[in-house]
Amino acid sequence: MIAVESQAVDEFAVPESNAFGQSFRDYEGSVRLSIVENCYRLHHINQTYDFVKRTREEYAKLNKAEMSIWEAIELLDDFVDESDPDLDEPQIQHMLQTAEAIRKDYPNEDWLHLTALIHDVGKVLYFPQFGSLPQWAVVGDTFIVGCAYDKSIVYRKYLEENPDYNNPAYNTKLGVYSEGCGLENVLLTWGHDDYMYLVLKASETTLPPAALFIIRYHSLHPMHLEGGYQYLMNDEDRENLKWSKLFCKYDLYSKSKVHIDVEKVKPYYKSLIKKYFPEKIRW
Repeated sequence: MIAVESQAVDEFAVPESNAFGQSFRDYEGSVRLSIVENCYRLHHINQTYDFVKRTREEYAKLNKAEMSIWEAIELLDDFVDESDPDLDEPQIQHMLQTAEAIRKDYPNEDWLHLTALIHDVGKVLYFPQFGSLPQWAVVGDTFIVGCAYDKSIVYRKYLEENPDYNNPAYNTKLGVYSEGCGLENVLLTWGHDDYMYLVLKASETTLPPAALFIIRYHSLHPMHLEGGYQYLMNDEDRENLKWSKLFCKYDLYSKSKVHIDVEKVKPYYKSLIKKYFPEKIRW
């Protein structure tokens, strides 16, 4: 297991404001409020346990495409995330901003630079060759389905319209799970996080387990920011969570209107892709 470098953990200075000069993660006052709230409304109503299970099984077939990691990254050059209150820039910029910020503080952890770069690549789900999923099935903070909804979920009021809300099979603390079952054995709301995790697991990547943990759970903010779901975790989850919580700061707070020069940094990141991945992988 890779050890978290304690001397670097607090180096990242969270900016005072987001790309719009507002507070980060302000879901009431964001200039993008109507777009963001509608995305979460649809997300919370439609992300049932059955929908997640069925969709995950379909995408686990990995029969949508065969391409390189960089080819998938380039598809996101004009994709804007409707769930994000802090940024309306193309996702390729967000991914590079995250990667460059973490590269600055952790220059020797190249696996972490690459993890940061690819963490949102699963948003290709939005494009026709990947099924043209609506954004509510692609983006947004995630939560665990099949058990009681965490109290810290954003726009939680819309979950009352989800068919699972009053289903006794799914609305207790443990629901369909058991104490300490491990996060590998739970279902998350479907989207880019879990899809990219499935892609990575099948890709023969040599990235460490902590990288795959970050990818699958980076939007599970009830866990990162509020300490939720501890009762479902095992020891391996708790160890990997240290890296995931560290990554979370860079993912959430590196968003800016200042663009990264893609052509300038591309050779470095393509070298990491070559180091950790086969040339083509299944999607």
